[in-house]
Formats: sequence, structure tokens, C-alpha cells
Amino acid sequence: MADILTIHPATQEPLIPKDVQHYLRPGLLQLPALPPLSLYIHLPWCLKKCPYCDFNSHEFRPGDSAAELPEQRYLDALYADLESALPLIWGRTVHSIFIGGGTPSLFSPQSIDQLLGGIRARLKLTPDCEITLEANPGTFEKDRFRAFRSAGVNRLSIGVQSFNDDHLKALGRVHDRAQAIAAVEEAASAFDTFNLDIMYALPGQTLHNLEQDMQVAFALAPKHISIYHLTIEPNTYFAKYPPTIPEDDDAYAMLDRITELTGLQGMERYEVSAYAHPGHRCWHNLNYWQFGDYLGIGAGAHSKLSFPHRVIRQVRLREPKLYMERALGGNPLAKEEEISRADLPFEYMLNALRLREGVEALQFSERTGLAMTAIQRGLAEGEAKGLIERSVGCIKPTEKGFDFLSDLQSLFLPG
Repeated sequence: MADILTIHPATQEPLIPKDVQHYLRPGLLQLPALPPLSLYIHLPWCLKKCPYCDFNSHEFRPGDSAAELPEQRYLDALYADLESALPLIWGRTVHSIFIGGGTPSLFSPQSIDQLLGGIRARLKLTPDCEITLEANPGTFEKDRFRAFRSAGVNRLSIGVQSFNDDHLKALGRVHDRAQAIAAVEEAASAFDTFNLDIMYALPGQTLHNLEQDMQVAFALAPKHISIYHLTIEPNTYFAKYPPTIPEDDDAYAMLDRITELTGLQGMERYEVSAYAHPGHRCWHNLNYWQFGDYLGIGAGAHSKLSFPHRVIRQVRLREPKLYMERALGGNPLAKEEEISRADLPFEYMLNALRLREGVEALQFSERTGLAMTAIQRGLAEGEAKGLIERSVGCIKPTEKGFDFLSDLQSLFLPG
């Protein structure tokens, strides 16, 4: 990577903010237009750190001797963070907002209402802007989801993971089956579109268990389901004390069955881990996969921003207390880097190949500023191996390419 700036780990000295002209200076890329822009907002607290979770989340338990959740101070830090970034996105319209965590539904509906009001005062949103809030059944209270809807959230994403009490316990979730069903029923009464997160290949899970989970999910009529294989991530409790999970062949069989069952329900697998009824795809995630831009604010949030002659990435400070302090001082960044020309082809294809329908060939040049020759070798090799197919103006993975996605993506690594 080129032009990397990071905070020194010992001194935690902040990055020196750059004038916007730094990003607009001449460079080696030539982007014909800027891609769509999304906003990601990270609220880092949760009731309990799950043993598989490697996200930037921090436990907070109401009633503990610790101070109350610092909602207002954190909102003030988010506003300051956004204002410090405004020169980089000046004049651009936001098409989607995703409030993730942690468990954002720990914040009160009044705080979410205040947050979205502050966002609207500072940014131009499209009239149909998709606004998603992540929620967990463990923070569910009756009518709370309806209050989030009144605050301006128009899409809910519920981290159910499973409807089996034994599996929920193995995953360290704070809710049980009954709470999960009650929460989803409440979400269905308040939102036209809501997503369920479901995990598979869980400790002790059988194909029959997985089918039962999916049937309960279908009965609750979600418009969108996100499916995740339980993976053992570094620096998690499961990495230190790994559970026994199904063999790879059994996990593949589970995923095949999920795809079959969702298809019977009229849901399309439009992305490697996402299934939706027509008209209910997640625009925010699609923007990620199509190498769109996103500004991330909040502790540990990531950004990817394009300029006429370069594409940059940023990372905010991870620790909430330090983040609030530095954001309120006008400088929340922990790291910034300009993506090199050599890395851009892989960065683009890593995302685009997750889409079942592929992407328009012209979009590669529009989003990277590079000619198609930059990926020609990988495309030719992918076609020869039966992993990619090309039609008029479109690049997409074959069935085999979708099944062996990592192998396909690796063809575009810089040589």
C-alpha cells in the first residue's frame, strides 16, 4: 500500500488532519465519476461479547457499577467526527445509512432519533435513503422497534443466529428461542423490510437442526436473510478454546440446503451470503460489493472514499473512550492509506465477485480509474478454469466460481 499514515501504538499521537486539496492533487488514476456514497455509523457497546465475535465491540451491562452508557457524549463525538470529514464528501448525496455495532439497539430510540436528525442536518440524503439499524433480541422490549421506526429507521437487521436454545447457548447469545421469535414478530409489525442473520455449521448442529432453524425463519416471513458460516476468528474466545464444529463436507451440505430452501420460498441468492425477495435487496451492502464509497464514523469504523485521482481508506480509533476524546478534538483517525494502483484490481474483484449476477464490465474502469487490461489476465485464467463467464458487458462467477469463490478472487492478486 502507498502513502500510509498511522498512529504510533505507544504514544497514540493523532494523525495530522490534511487539507482537502491534498486529496484533490494530481495522481496516477483518472476516475470519470465518483461512485455512490453510503454512511456507516458504529455504536460499539453490547450486553455481552460473543465468543466468536472479532468486531470492535465492548461489553456494557445496565445496572453495573460502571457509569451509564455515554449516549450523549458518543453522539456529540459522532457529530464532530462527521463534521471533520465533511470536506472530503462535500456536495455528495448519501444513498444509505447503516447503524452497526456492537448492539446499536442498546441506544434508546430517542438517541437514534437525535442521531438521524443530526445526520440530516449535515448531509444530503436521497428521498428513499435506506436506513438500517442492527438489533439483537437480547435488547428487545415491546414497542421499542416501532419507536426506532418512528425515529426514521426503515430497515431492521436482527441478529437471531439460531432458533435452537442449545445452539444459542453454545454461541454465547443473551437471548433464547422465545425471545428471538417475539422480537422478529414485533419487527414484522413495524417494518416492511427486515433482515434475519442466521448462522450455520454451529457446534453440535446437524442438517436436520439447520432445516428446523430455516423453517422457523420462513414462518416469520422476513424479506431478507443473511447467512453466515461460523468461523473461528483470531483473538476470540473460540480461537483460544475452539468448539467442535461440523466437518467441511457437512457445512457445504448445509449451505446447499439453505440455498434450496430459500429458493422454494421465492428468495434469490443475490450475493454469496444474502438471500432476498424481489425488491428487498440490501442497497447498503450492494454498494460495498460494487466498490462504492462509504464514510465510516464511530469507534473503529472504516471508510473507503474516492477522488478524481485516487482512492483512500481510513480507520477510526477503536477504543471508545479515546475515540470520543479525539473525535471531539477534531481528529478521530487512527490510520489512513491510499490504495495503490497495483492493489486496486484485487480490491475491486474481491468485492464484485461476491455478486451472483456479477457486474458490468465498464464499472471496473469507472470505480478504479484503470483500463480493463489490468484484470485481463485474471479474467482469462478464470474463464479457462470455468470460474468466470463473460457475456456482453458483464462479468460474473459461474456456479463453480461461486462455490470456490476464494480461489476465483485469488486470481486477481497483484503478481
